[in-house]
Amino acid sequence: MEEFKNVDRDKLPKHIGLILDGNRRWARENNMATHLGHLVGYRTLRERLFDFFDAGIRYLTIYALSLENARKRSPKELKYIYKIILKAVDTVIKESIIREEKIKINVIGRLSVLPNNVQEKIKKLNEFTKDHDHAFLNVCIMYDGQEEIVDAVKKIIKDNINEDDINRELIKNYLYTNNFPELDYLIRTGMEDGARISGFLLWDASYAEFKFRSDYWPDYSREMLIEDLKDYIKRVRRKGE
Repeated sequence: MEEFKNVDRDKLPKHIGLILDGNRRWARENNMATHLGHLVGYRTLRERLFDFFDAGIRYLTIYALSLENARKRSPKELKYIYKIILKAVDTVIKESIIREEKIKINVIGRLSVLPNNVQEKIKKLNEFTKDHDHAFLNVCIMYDGQEEIVDAVKKIIKDNINEDDINRELIKNYLYTNNFPELDYLIRTGMEDGARISGFLLWDASYAEFKFRSDYWPDYSREMLIEDLKDYIKRVRRKGE
């Protein structure tokens, strides 16, 4: 991306997290069926992903569907969301740019609660990109940051780790995000009241910079992305100092 061509790579965030909020509200305001907002949001995601990678971001984590949101959705809406996931996987596997740019995709969360056909598709996607190593994308589905830590603790207990060996680094290695660096920048759209991260990457976001937008995700444009990255570059990260 031309706007960041001469920017020192160290000044850009290495790992960005995106909370894609506002799909349903966008649909209602545009007099569309609520579930269609998810489809438009998916199309926006496809367009923006490569903008982020083109700007020099190497790691992206997308909050696509939380456990809490899934519990609140009707069976009909969830069925439509699963349909989008299935379509997305088929599209990604056919995308030549995924192979050319060597983008590794990993879907994380409580995947065991998904329908079997969706689980199988996700396994196929993870397998398809397992050897890619140029850019990295985590997609959080049926995800909750507290449950991620709970799952990590359970695995540590199961592996009989001595308590003296338990430290931050070890816990990180047991998280879903064990192959990602800590979060540098969290961008959330659709934030009209207050400022919340809704359980997203609780461990990794300890020292992240936050950016909250009232714009709904389907409206998130290339220009907004550029604005958000420029905003990050201007900030001074002290990380508790």
